[in-house]
Amino acid sequence: QLQLVESGGGTVQPGGSLRLSCAASGLTLDAYAITWFRQAPGKEREGVACSSGSGKTTYSDSVKGRFTISRDNSKNTVYLEMNSLKFEDTAVYTCAAIFLPRLGGYELPSLMSAARANEYDYWGQGTQVTVSS
Repeated sequence: QLQLVESGGGTVQPGGSLRLSCAASGLTLDAYAITWFRQAPGKEREGVACSSGSGKTTYSDSVKGRFTISRDNSKNTVYLEMNSLKFEDTAVYTCAAIFLPRLGGYELPSLMSAARANEYDYWGQGTQVTVSS
């Protein structure tokens, strides 16, 4: 069965760090872009980081310089390293995979748009990140 499973969420103080993992089973990630989305209560879903199959990356302005997305294709896993966490980073974080050959041409930043969320092929179950003092 094809699935994405996130782990690594938790509660951290402001300024702290967390590393989220998104492990894929039943598919290989080489042909997929992986985006980390987040959604806080009462707010719209927001794409914060995206990694193409070739390793290109892009970030939202809200996390640029603090978050790093990386992938280990040998482990079929994508990571989100989050540093200098702020209260406003509190959200449920979910990874999603989109099959790039189906898209043809694309601009990587556009894949983080919430409007394109319905184009994604696979979603994880989400992991809670809470930044609290």
